[in-house]
Amino acid sequence: MNEAQLKLAIKTLIVEECDKEDDFSPEEIIDDELLFGRKSRIALDSLDALQLSLVLKKQFAISIEGSKESRKHLQSVNAIVALINSKKA
Repeated sequence: MNEAQLKLAIKTLIVEECDKEDDFSPEEIIDDELLFGRKSRIALDSLDALQLSLVLKKQFAISIEGSKESRKHLQSVNAIVALINSKKA
């Protein structure tokens, strides 16, 4: 899977797992935009973070522990891709 395919897969997981199908298509998510918080257009919350962490563990065999670490690694699609790539190395 190349980087563009990986980013699309992550965006698809976000839309499907966080019930955003009515709000966005995966292609509408910008790679470096914030996924969480009041300033975020995507507006994911803590329950979405938990769901996303679980599905990333299942799909990509990565584990995200603790709130500070999850905030850092789940802040954008690019951050998630960087985490996945760091675990492959």
